[in-house]
Amino acid sequence: MKLTHAPLRVSIGAFILNSGLGKRSLEGEAAAGMHGMAVGAIPQLRQFEPDRFAKLLSRAELALGGALLAPFIPSLLAGAALTAFGAGLVQLYLKTPGMREPHSLKPTQAGIGLAKDVWLVGAGLTLMLDSLTHRRLSH
Repeated sequence: MKLTHAPLRVSIGAFILNSGLGKRSLEGEAAAGMHGMAVGAIPQLRQFEPDRFAKLLSRAELALGGALLAPFIPSLLAGAALTAFGAGLVQLYLKTPGMREPHSLKPTQAGIGLAKDVWLVGAGLTLMLDSLTHRRLSH
């Protein structure tokens, strides 16, 4: 990991790791609500029971947060995983009714929490692009 990547990776990694830790014991109505929202954006997730989905999401967040924090994981790989995760959250924002004003990308009050996740995509792409351009310049 490049030293210049450390602040980005540590701050986002800690945030995502904490989110995954908070979802470890999610069950019942809370898991069903999260699952229902996810299914609205990504219908293929319907194949998972809500409690199972919550556990898988928790593990995915723990793995992603850990990968971002681990200095031995290349920034290209960590950035790709972060970009994919962030893109899923942006898709959730775009496809969930009530998150955006009609015929607009502008978030409603309810959508601000998801709309802000676009920063994860930007951070992931930054890690990837910097890794790729750094490789080309050093060769």
